[in-house]
Amino acid sequence: MAQKAKLLVDKQLTIADIDNRLYGSFIEHLGRAVYTGIYQPGHMTADEEGFRKDVIELVKELNVPIIRYPGGNYVSSFEWEDSVGPKELRKPRLDLAWRTLETNEIGIHEFANWCKKVGSEVMMAVNLGTRGVSDAVNLLEYCNLDTNSYYANMRRKNGQNKPFGIKTWCLGNEMDGSWQIGQKTPVEYGRLAAETAKAMKRLDDSIELVSCGSSNVDMPTFPEWEATTLDYTYDYVDYISLHQYYGNSEKDEADFFAKTQDLERFLHTVISTCDFIKAKKRSKKTLNLSFDEWNVWFHANAADNEEMEKRPWQIAPGLLEDHYDFEDAIMVGLILITFLKHADRVRMACLAQLVNVIAPIMTEKEGPAWRQTIFYPFLHCSKYGRGVALQPILTCGRHDTKNHQDVTDIESVAVYNEENEEVTVFAVNRNINEDVTFEINLSNFEDYNVEEVVVLEHDDLFAVNSAAGEKVAPRKNANYSFADGIFEMNLKKISWNVIRFKRNK
Repeated sequence: MAQKAKLLVDKQLTIADIDNRLYGSFIEHLGRAVYTGIYQPGHMTADEEGFRKDVIELVKELNVPIIRYPGGNYVSSFEWEDSVGPKELRKPRLDLAWRTLETNEIGIHEFANWCKKVGSEVMMAVNLGTRGVSDAVNLLEYCNLDTNSYYANMRRKNGQNKPFGIKTWCLGNEMDGSWQIGQKTPVEYGRLAAETAKAMKRLDDSIELVSCGSSNVDMPTFPEWEATTLDYTYDYVDYISLHQYYGNSEKDEADFFAKTQDLERFLHTVISTCDFIKAKKRSKKTLNLSFDEWNVWFHANAADNEEMEKRPWQIAPGLLEDHYDFEDAIMVGLILITFLKHADRVRMACLAQLVNVIAPIMTEKEGPAWRQTIFYPFLHCSKYGRGVALQPILTCGRHDTKNHQDVTDIESVAVYNEENEEVTVFAVNRNINEDVTFEINLSNFEDYNVEEVVVLEHDDLFAVNSAAGEKVAPRKNANYSFADGIFEMNLKKISWNVIRFKRNK
């Protein structure tokens, strides 16, 4: 007998309004993300400022609301003053994080202009590795204040009369990491971040601040890092960051797809830690989560390490250029579903990164920009996953894997967009052996019909896209039934599915 799964969708069972910034991304001065990524004067598509218009169009297609900048590890030795002013006077710097030469041809002004072109806001990170409170405050004044003061006037002199008005700021990056320039102990970081936050909020109390969480769930100090640092920063910040990447180096697809169980535990642990500090401080404020680095990342690790070790101080070498296959797209879809199921606390997230560096968008230096496999689940969620996340009432089969037990065959969540009178169900069949008959009970939504069904399927888990063409791309599926509020279709094994309903006018 075929496997069967049932999903009840009820508009009363809400999780939370989804913050659009859940579909953010990340551009770091790393590899070819900036140079020959978003920016390449002389390219056949370059605009008057040197930005690639083919990349701009693909980023606009993804509708990314916020982009973290300029790092990442890069920010921990970033001297922001080098990235402003006349380009011919900017200082080239050796970047210690990635052992490359940074020309500073693209800086704060240029990146802010590019964000306007793609319709995104800037999430700015400040250097708490080699720098501290005064430099963070100076950068904030430069970017946000309309005062007759030194750094605000410097911005005007550099051609930007009105403030950039950047509202979201990260207090450093991965400060617990031994690889980080200026690594801190939890107490050192907590004290520094709290004092920086106090000063920044005194300068501009409209901004939101993100305190550094652990670099990943496997850090030996997790979650003590969160508990200790938040003891200092809780009263002054609005979010704590989470970073995590997933890989399938063991070529065990079933266990790979089950790793969102680990993500669930990660989220629950950080939320519990935040709420412990809230209780300890007798605070009325609830701290939310910014998952500002996440993706699949493992394909190019060995080559990257060799490049940085043997050929340092290049300008924009090809680093972290993972070529994603079909199974990676399924994993990205599973992660996005998990975020939506926690939309009450995961308010921001940044797919790391956006162009060329572990990215959904790739560029050829003398050719086109193109979509990787992971482009599509992110596109679908960004496009249709806005509104209210609904609590999934799901019954389905389960299985065990090498490192995980009681894994659901189906992962799914629904989003209700009341303004557009639409309901979208995202569903992944992560059973690697069997198709599953999927039933959606939509009887709570009167006068709704199926708008479209989009699937991402492939018989080859290792199929990749390239500049020559897309082997992995979504297609419409009309093989379903819908009557009396009950939808039914076959979900192919290892597939990403988007089922959209719309109310009859």
